[in-house]
Amino acid sequence: MKLEKKVALITGASSGIGEGVARLLAANGVRVGLAARRTQKLKALLADIEKEGGEGIVLEMDVTNPETIHAGVSSLLKKYGQIDILVNNAGIMPLSDIETLKVEEWHKMVDVNIKGLLNTTAAVLPQLIKQNSGHIFNLSSIAGRKLFTGLSVYCATKHAVAAFSDIMRMELSAKYKIRVTSLQPGAVTTELYDQITDAKYRKNMDDLARQMTFLTPEDIANSVLYAVQAPDHVNVSEIFILPTEQPW
Repeated sequence: MKLEKKVALITGASSGIGEGVARLLAANGVRVGLAARRTQKLKALLADIEKEGGEGIVLEMDVTNPETIHAGVSSLLKKYGQIDILVNNAGIMPLSDIETLKVEEWHKMVDVNIKGLLNTTAAVLPQLIKQNSGHIFNLSSIAGRKLFTGLSVYCATKHAVAAFSDIMRMELSAKYKIRVTSLQPGAVTTELYDQITDAKYRKNMDDLARQMTFLTPEDIANSVLYAVQAPDHVNVSEIFILPTEQPW
């Protein structure tokens, strides 16, 4: 895909991977729809992007609320008339052992990581089908390929994302020329770890960060750029990307 003047919708764009992807796509000529709940952070990000010659729009969006998603998609289409790239990035990761019964956190992960992705896909997909083109990126994880104690529900949600992504590719790519990529990062420096309320697992993550050099959001953004710039007949269906020092 040639990126100049293309349009991307990026959820969870206020920090971490979403912010990194937004900055890199904008630097390569993509007009970015910056979607998240924290609009002040989005406005600061858009100001940086515009300062570098990029273009975009702030979209107040909660992926668990379909009304805000449809409103955001409508605003993006009203401004640019098209959507070419969807980055389903919004996600949360509050780790804990099953026996601690942090049920509210379980439900929040399902609501954001699975239902949020489904909600956003459902809002954008009709436009991509109408255009007979597009590229969808779904943020899965190493936890969508492997299993880890303490990550039971998170692993379940990310396995669901990986499965949905591959079937989406099977159903949509040949029929509508919509490419689908499942991104499966290992350890990345983001705000995800700030959501861990369990003291043991928060310490484990802090210890891990001292033992290896984590990936950066920019590393993941470069993976997105590689996949989206591939020739139209090439679908990079999965990108499994890890820190060099990550042995598991």
